[in-house]
Amino acid sequence: MTELNHNLHGLSEHAYSIRRHALRMGAVQGQGYIGQALGIADALTVAYFHAMSFRAEDAEWEGRDRFLLSIGHYAIGLYAALIEAKIIPEHEIENYGSDNSILPMSGMAAYTPGMEITGGSLGHGLGIAVGMALGLKRKGNNAAVYNLLSDGELNEGSTWEAALSASHWKLNNLIALVDVNRQQADGDSQEVLATEPVDKKFEAFGWFAQRVNGHDLQALVSAFDAARHHAGDQPRVIILDTLMGKGVPFLEERDKNHFIRVADAEWQQALDVLKRHI
Repeated sequence: MTELNHNLHGLSEHAYSIRRHALRMGAVQGQGYIGQALGIADALTVAYFHAMSFRAEDAEWEGRDRFLLSIGHYAIGLYAALIEAKIIPEHEIENYGSDNSILPMSGMAAYTPGMEITGGSLGHGLGIAVGMALGLKRKGNNAAVYNLLSDGELNEGSTWEAALSASHWKLNNLIALVDVNRQQADGDSQEVLATEPVDKKFEAFGWFAQRVNGHDLQALVSAFDAARHHAGDQPRVIILDTLMGKGVPFLEERDKNHFIRVADAEWQQALDVLKRHI
């Protein structure tokens, strides 16, 4: 096995485990934003197990790269990645969404190690990321700020104000990740408000933009590397084309899976059919 294939195999195993962690959490409550968790698992894998610097034993380490979850309802996916990264103990899965749990259904920084911000009121995350990236630059801290947002979040004008500000301040330490799964609570994202072509819009705002298949681990590795090492002084964005429910065929095929309720027996079925894709 070549070194590249070995690395991809390791990433594939992490992605598989992240999806399993998310499904196990979903089973605790019998419902949740599991489609998003499965869809973004590959990008989270490359972020945490290839691109980012962090210390599992010290979630507040000053030299860490920051991962900001603007879309707070994706928390189940980020929790799964934090569990896989050993930042959160795996036994916390059984407490997901319960009273006094450190894993509330929507991400809140005060509760969860490794959760940098309280997200969920869409349109705020990129603005916070801009401020954080600017602050780090002024402190002389070379850490990167990653901000995960959604295609539905592009409906918010504050997102584009933040995008313009990031370019103005030449925030080359800011990497935005836009999950384009074409779904939001009110329907198909492009039917609610057409924002395509997303990459061209970010380029027009002065960003270095890439667009990749969000389930191709090799393409994701290349895109994250290019974003971090791009020579310009622009902020960077990776647009991720993803499929909700990725890895569990009967969830992939649902017409509407923004918020999923699954019968008790189907959670085990989902775990049984979960696919490794490398």
